[in-house]
Amino acid sequence: MKKISQHLKQLGMGSLLLASAWMIPAAAHADRLGEIQERGSLICATLASNEPLGFPDPQSGQIVGFDVDMCSAIAAKLGVKMRQRSLTVEARLPALIEGEVDLVSGALGYTRERARQIDFTASHYQTPIKLLVYSDSGLNLVSDLEGKRISANRGSTPEQAARRVLRKATLLTFPETPQTFLALAQRQVDAMAVAMPSGIRFVNESGGRFRFVEGALAWEPTALGVKKGEHRLLDAVNKALVALEKDGEIDAMWTKWFGPKTKFNIPRDKKLTPIASLR
Repeated sequence: MKKISQHLKQLGMGSLLLASAWMIPAAAHADRLGEIQERGSLICATLASNEPLGFPDPQSGQIVGFDVDMCSAIAAKLGVKMRQRSLTVEARLPALIEGEVDLVSGALGYTRERARQIDFTASHYQTPIKLLVYSDSGLNLVSDLEGKRISANRGSTPEQAARRVLRKATLLTFPETPQTFLALAQRQVDAMAVAMPSGIRFVNESGGRFRFVEGALAWEPTALGVKKGEHRLLDAVNKALVALEKDGEIDAMWTKWFGPKTKFNIPRDKKLTPIASLR
């Protein structure tokens, strides 16, 4: 021990600190799943103005919907409570990256660009991205919108799909779906780019004023988002999704919010799909 002390003394203060750091174990990597289990709750972000994914219940005022139910089901499988947090489309990724939320379940379409920023679970449903127009617009095909004005939620996959497919179109983007639709309703734009589950209510409730053009801009695999590098949490959520699929719970939630007895009536044609097969 005396020889070690003399040796460190000879090395100088800087080397002493370096040697001390070497002898102390490195701090363990933060484990989000462990934090969730310790606090007893899963902080899950959803949209708050996008029926039937996440929207205010007319009676209670609380945010309800398919994505909220998914959060609750995942939390139950993890053995914790669910704490819902409302976010806009453009705030989803920043909140996850900064660690403000544990999980995002808010119409989160998979893209390669997003996958460089966050990790995706398996895709629990896939839907077409459509273009919504006035019924009397004379616009019938996706190609008819080339060079036209299109509204979309800022930072959304419909925005990205419209920019990719209709390169000469002018995009007007907004933070929330109601604002995006209002731009179309006020004829500020010629069409609205929107995922079919979000847009079909505008068709059904318009009394024939609005319709989708034929075809789709893209097919969107939708998944849940986890902060990059949180492998234990990602694995746990994926295992929960597998169990929910096997037990028929995802189908039951889909039927509740999108089924034939709802105003949406959209079938869930594509079941749980590993994200690796969609890359």
